[in-house]
Amino acid sequence: MKTSLWAAAILLGITAVTAHARRPLQTETSEQQASAPNKATFSYFEYTGNDARFNVPVDPAKQYLNPIVAGFWPDPSICRKGDDFYMVNSTFGYFPGVPIFHSKDLVNWTPLGHVLNRNSQLDLTGLRHSRGIYAPAIEYNPHNDTFYMITTSTDGAWNFVVKTKDPHSGVWSDPIRLPEVFDIDPSFFFDDDGKAYIVHRTDPPLLKFPNHKMIVLREYDIENDCTTGEMTVLVEEGLNWLPRPQYIEGPHIYNIDGRYHLIAAEGGTWEQHAEVALTANNIKGPYKSNPVNPILTQRDLPENRPDKVTTTGHLDFLQDAKGEWWGVFLACRPYEGNYYNTGRETFLLPVEWKDGYPVILEKGRAVPTIVAKNDLRPNTGYPYLTGNFTWRDEFDTDALDFEWSFIRNPRGEWWRQANGKMVIDALPRSIYTMDNPAYLGKRQQHQVFEAETIIDFVPAASGELAGMAYFQNERFNFVFGKTILNGQQTITLDRTEDGVTHRLVAISVPAGNEQTLLRLKISVNSDKGSFFIAYNDANWQAVAEGIDVRNLSTHAAGGFVGATIGMYATSTVTPPLPNIPTW
Repeated sequence: MKTSLWAAAILLGITAVTAHARRPLQTETSEQQASAPNKATFSYFEYTGNDARFNVPVDPAKQYLNPIVAGFWPDPSICRKGDDFYMVNSTFGYFPGVPIFHSKDLVNWTPLGHVLNRNSQLDLTGLRHSRGIYAPAIEYNPHNDTFYMITTSTDGAWNFVVKTKDPHSGVWSDPIRLPEVFDIDPSFFFDDDGKAYIVHRTDPPLLKFPNHKMIVLREYDIENDCTTGEMTVLVEEGLNWLPRPQYIEGPHIYNIDGRYHLIAAEGGTWEQHAEVALTANNIKGPYKSNPVNPILTQRDLPENRPDKVTTTGHLDFLQDAKGEWWGVFLACRPYEGNYYNTGRETFLLPVEWKDGYPVILEKGRAVPTIVAKNDLRPNTGYPYLTGNFTWRDEFDTDALDFEWSFIRNPRGEWWRQANGKMVIDALPRSIYTMDNPAYLGKRQQHQVFEAETIIDFVPAASGELAGMAYFQNERFNFVFGKTILNGQQTITLDRTEDGVTHRLVAISVPAGNEQTLLRLKISVNSDKGSFFIAYNDANWQAVAEGIDVRNLSTHAAGGFVGATIGMYATSTVTPPLPNIPTW
């Protein structure tokens, strides 16, 4: 890793502009719009995570770490075909949509790419950042040897399904719209008799209490790819254990030895999140509550517990080839209170059966960091999903690395990777607008991490800037890079919270370094961030230390996404959005 210890001294000649609200900078003229954009060239990008939670001894042949996929990988869903497991996650306003992973042991996962990787499958244009793809569910139908992925494009195309015979091919069908399936969180169930169903959340005909939702079932015609018949209400007003379930959602159905098991999340995806289970002798009910509900929650545990995990729920489980049951679910790792910049992550635990009912964790038990599991296959998965690691992109391949995501669908080919460099055009679009800025972001996966890059960029106008962005959404972010102020090249650091941007630092580039390669580094420890620069191979120099980065936590910014960090270029620095919700 090409890093050094934090510099003790701040660069001489620094000009700090603390708590200074952004004034709109000069935008481009029509001549500038018509001319070729300026370019920023990045030599590499490196990310290193070092969480105390992961600095524990683990026997990789017999144990694994939770989360199994760290960082913003929420709403996991899994399925099995033979000895092969597949998993998908939500992506909201990022493109491409719905990452898909493959595993042989449910612990070591390898990315296969993304299910929704074409504009014809997913259009996020104009959508708020925490809208878009919600809770994809993947299921294998053995009756026609086909994989189905069903999901919701919230505020977009709403509910649709895509399918493939081979998830390793990277090619899934164009979407099949399901106009009768309204609201969110649909999932497939293929019964032993060959019949197919969709179960999902929807609005009740009459709202009887706040946050009232219900779970319904629809039959699905696999020959014609459409729903058929009338919907059946499975859960409306709740059962004896909870007469008014808040935001009941994320349902899945399983046929286990002739009994039907319905699981669903309730309580909203915050601290009160929990998972409940119900059973019936008929697919259409009536469903009886599990007597030990909720089968998974952390809402009843003390606040000061070690290795704190919260927000558990949105469970999906399966049986492996050896007859053991396992469940994946989302949860969060706060660094303070309910603050977490890493978003909702993917965890794995065994499913226990008690008197015919599934249980993930008994009441009062915390989610464990280390879990025992037999028949693990160490070092066969992708090494950048959990634990502490260094990931580095040298831009030496033809394809864009799996780790990178766009904000919404990319408009035009404003990036190119060649000769060990990443070249990004400085577009007349910024991260402060609900557009597609010239930004490639990688998920933050650790509470403690460093990210660095080298950039070759000579701004030609006051509106141009290139460097790094640390991004939650359009109204909550950091921008760190080189621009022009008052006719002079300048390093700036801007912090945006709730749509108000403060310029924390402005540093004039020393004479003689205008054409010099610039190194940038962002170092984060929970709620504090520090920012460093260096010219060529000189030592790191701190430009700002101990900056509050809680503005990038989901608790502060709202919505459902975690933070990303990456490379950014723009030719126009526009003011942040007006005070409208971004999620």
